[in-house]
Amino acid sequence: MSAALWLDALARRFPELLDELAPSPGRAPAGPRGPRPTGGGSSPVRLFVSDTLRDITDGVAELEEAVRERLALRPVRPAPVPVRLRRIAGVLDRIDADADLAAHVEDEARRMARRCAHALGDPEQMIRLPGRCRGCSSVSLRAFPERDEVRCVNPVCDRPPVQDAGADTGADTGTDARTDAREAA
Repeated sequence: MSAALWLDALARRFPELLDELAPSPGRAPAGPRGPRPTGGGSSPVRLFVSDTLRDITDGVAELEEAVRERLALRPVRPAPVPVRLRRIAGVLDRIDADADLAAHVEDEARRMARRCAHALGDPEQMIRLPGRCRGCSSVSLRAFPERDEVRCVNPVCDRPPVQDAGADTGADTGTDARTDAREAA
């Protein structure tokens, strides 16, 4: 996935994280272990959600500052996370011209989007791929788009995961992982 997709995912999910921090009375918040029974009062603040909010808020502020400094852009006023994310997305064409900065922005956006999704209780997406693993001949190939990885999930297979999902997956299908993942989704 590109930085634009990670930034968009984070911008869409961040407001949900704010809602999770202060749930309404009687609402069972979604958590890493699923919904809990509701009681008579409001739910207590969950520290992992609070920590995630702080981490993402600080991370987005630091990322915007780093981008503006690296691109020699003038400093801007502090703003809420969604506004900062839009500002970063607005200069992605300039970010892409600097390979190191582009990699840093994508890595940080991916990290924060994953952390947000985890705090909201989302499981990692996994896509079954057609074909057989060249290492063990099982039909256990899976794509993990969030990690940009394809691996055989057969516990006895010793084939290492393929880190670049655009590369050969080790399957005997004759297609690459991105094509397989798009068709499977």
